[in-house]
Amino acid sequence: MKVIVVGGGAAGIAAAIMSAKNGAKTLLIESESTIGGDLFSGMPILGAYTSRGKRCTSGVIDELSEYVKAFNPRGYLGPICDWRTVYGLCFDPEILRLAALHLLKKYNVQLLLNSTVIEAAVAQGRLKTLQVVGRNGFRSVINCSCVIDASGGGNLTAMAGGDVFNGDEDGLFQPVSLIFRMADVAFEPLLKFIRDNPNEALLAENTVLKKTRQEAAEALYNAGYPYVAISANGKIMGEAIETGKLHPCTAAFITPTSTQRGEVCINATRIAKLNCIDDFSISAALPQLAEQVASTARFFEERIPGFEKASISSIAHRVGIRETGRIKGEYTLTREDVINAVEHCDSIARGAHHVDIHGAGTEQVRIPVRDGLAYDIPYRCLVPQKLKNVIAAGRCLSSDRGANGSARVMGTCIATGQAAGLAAAVLLKENKNDFRAIEPSSIRAGLNLSAME
Repeated sequence: MKVIVVGGGAAGIAAAIMSAKNGAKTLLIESESTIGGDLFSGMPILGAYTSRGKRCTSGVIDELSEYVKAFNPRGYLGPICDWRTVYGLCFDPEILRLAALHLLKKYNVQLLLNSTVIEAAVAQGRLKTLQVVGRNGFRSVINCSCVIDASGGGNLTAMAGGDVFNGDEDGLFQPVSLIFRMADVAFEPLLKFIRDNPNEALLAENTVLKKTRQEAAEALYNAGYPYVAISANGKIMGEAIETGKLHPCTAAFITPTSTQRGEVCINATRIAKLNCIDDFSISAALPQLAEQVASTARFFEERIPGFEKASISSIAHRVGIRETGRIKGEYTLTREDVINAVEHCDSIARGAHHVDIHGAGTEQVRIPVRDGLAYDIPYRCLVPQKLKNVIAAGRCLSSDRGANGSARVMGTCIATGQAAGLAAAVLLKENKNDFRAIEPSSIRAGLNLSAME
């Protein structure tokens, strides 16, 4: 009897750790030669803290943090406010990678890398076997007691006959990006530039922060971490876009990743109006995104104080995907659930990120959660209709497009991943054959969610 986790991103890692930690033999299947996805890109872990700075996720995130702090205290930068609307949990991504691999080893999670699920055999709503093919043509048929779909796009659910919705009403998705990092950045001049030119950044968007734009810029400077977005509506970036030196985008989102290396992560590239479930479209986007990385890095070196001696230190190994498929579950989390901070009796995770939907060019929808609170994610959002022994985790949870614009972030993916992993372990321990037979209260208790209230 084994728990199978399909997908080794943030949700899949959390699911595998929690499943194994609770006594289940666990196999984590990943199509790439490593795990992590965007978790180790240097982007902040969003959704783990509310806009008021209150923690709403614990568990696997705590274990990752403890390892990073023990390995190198300077690798844990902690929850940092961008003085726009969010708190991001920031790490040195390379030490975070070591932390995740350490926990998988600690809890005896079996890894199967370079392997793709190509077929699912289903009988009477139960997934019986998965056929997996490896990079070198190796094929294997794996028997299934229960499976966690952490594929990001609900691919396993769709393969097994469940319903999955893709993109917006026209089948379009949020833009794709290529994340990169720059080292030898001088933090103090950059922060001084923002303090003295607050209109060049996205600041004080959320009223719960109770600061003016200038006060927010001062708070950012005093905190000492360049966690800030250079705005396309500012003079410097606006002129670069207008003259064609920089591609159109909402902002260049900067996250600190290492004080030792003077390193930051930059999220600024984008290509919109792609079909993100079409591999030809994603493949064609990569060279264009690489050109945007080059022009963005040049822009920072030439125009943004603190970057005069900086250089590219890392480029993400794959195209970053914001949106693909969402399963049809027993409940669909809605945009209104998110922005109104709605509570649910079967909550097994919480989210706190604003509704965040990127569009073409400079377009972006940003709607904060009411009063800087957190919202509940019901257990039913993880349970696909038509299937009994499959549970979802991460970005593919049952949600409308607005809600998914919040729940897709990594902190919330970790939260739903660990909930799914615990549910799978409980399913096997209690010898049940349908995830609907699991009491959400037992998952909630096992995750100690009441301590977050």
